[in-house]
Amino acid sequence: MAAQRDAGDGFTTDTAAPGVTSVETSVVRERARAIPEAAVARLAVYLRVLSDLSRDGVTKISSEELSVATGVNSAKLRKDLSYIGSYGTRGVGYDVDVLVGQIERTLGLTRQHSVAVVGIGNLGHALANYGGFPGRGFPVAALFDVDPDLMGVPVGGMPVHHVSDIRRICAELEVTIGVIATPAQGAQNVCDSLVQGGVRCILNFAPVVLQVPDYVEVRKVDLAVELQILSFHVARRADQEQDAVLSKAAQGSDSVPTPGAEAGRTGGVAAVIPR
Repeated sequence: MAAQRDAGDGFTTDTAAPGVTSVETSVVRERARAIPEAAVARLAVYLRVLSDLSRDGVTKISSEELSVATGVNSAKLRKDLSYIGSYGTRGVGYDVDVLVGQIERTLGLTRQHSVAVVGIGNLGHALANYGGFPGRGFPVAALFDVDPDLMGVPVGGMPVHHVSDIRRICAELEVTIGVIATPAQGAQNVCDSLVQGGVRCILNFAPVVLQVPDYVEVRKVDLAVELQILSFHVARRADQEQDAVLSKAAQGSDSVPTPGAEAGRTGGVAAVIPR
């Protein structure tokens, strides 16, 4: 069974782009296999920023400029881009459109994807209505739920189907990615149905570890865990600030002279402490 990965791990998909030779595709695949998981997640961030720059008419960008725009150390950024065979030109930087194409091929975004969302509660509604998915190559093709009152009701312009139809509809629509936004108790059955329908990549929002075949990639997004991680960083920063205040206060008290020492320097009379 394949191991479920957390949201920060990253993964790649190998596909050929139209107009790209088999030799170039082979090179892309070999490079993709060598990319560390953490670097893959950063490549997705670079792609988002570069795509926005391209739409704004920007044609060239230096590693330092891209570093600032993405919040990634410039040395780490250059190392990440070297994994996909992009080294830029000294004094010129990177060609934005070329770099976008290289990252898209590495991330497998040159193939057609379609997404199915299972569980049309608050989160499912938000995902179904999110306009950013189609623009980035992930159009939502099907929606599923168990609530009979939702059957046939359009959400995001699409009707909601019953979960019993997952296998058939996903196979018919050639769904490549399944999003599970159900309670924990129903997530594994939903996952099994998605896999039986030909889905090979699953994004799991349910608070449960899913069991899948080795050829299926599962990514787990636990919002509660993410909030707990943020809480840790807030607490650590507060402790550091408190330590800094205490340290500064201690340094200030050490610099205050004792009454006797002050008297000795000025020739005055030190206070007499009764015995």
